[in-house]
Amino acid sequence: MKFARLLALAGAGLAVASPAAAHLDPAAHGSVAAGFTHPLFGLDHVLAMVAVGLWAAMLGGRAVAAVPAAFVGAMVVGFGLAMAGLWLPFVEPMILASVVLIGLLVAIAARVPVAGGAAIVGVFALFHGFAHGGELGAAAPGGYLAGFVLGTALLHAVGIGLGLGLARLAGGAGSVGTLGRALGAGTAMLGLGLGAGVI
Repeated sequence: MKFARLLALAGAGLAVASPAAAHLDPAAHGSVAAGFTHPLFGLDHVLAMVAVGLWAAMLGGRAVAAVPAAFVGAMVVGFGLAMAGLWLPFVEPMILASVVLIGLLVAIAARVPVAGGAAIVGVFALFHGFAHGGELGAAAPGGYLAGFVLGTALLHAVGIGLGLGLARLAGGAGSVGTLGRALGAGTAMLGLGLGAGVI
């Protein structure tokens, strides 16, 4: 029953996400709410962040916490770069690449050391954070930052819960089974579709 609820939550998250969805106005809803919903209203962000949690669960052990934490930490750094007015090239292509690559890592059940997994997601997270900063608008930076950190953590938690549930179905920790690998492949394909402009 818990696993069914996790699948429903993941499906609901994907249903509300759309690359063309409008973000909340911070003047009307507050900076925290605007930041919280920012990653939830972009299909590219949703796919990447859920996939990070799924891959972390597949890696198991310390990676379950360390890999998502590395993503969040590097994302905050990327946000800081945007706030400082610095330039980061290829932001949107790198965000799309994160969807494709992390999806593929799940699809092939890639096993890497914890530090390697943290480094891989951390590189991509810089670009996600920079993109969030670039769309700050009229929001207060502190509240907006707190909001999108919470939104990102929620998406990671959905991925982790999904991965742990799939591991139970597959009969052991560190495996997401055929269904989990299919979800990774689907994520990568959606990333390619977003990049091609067909989604």
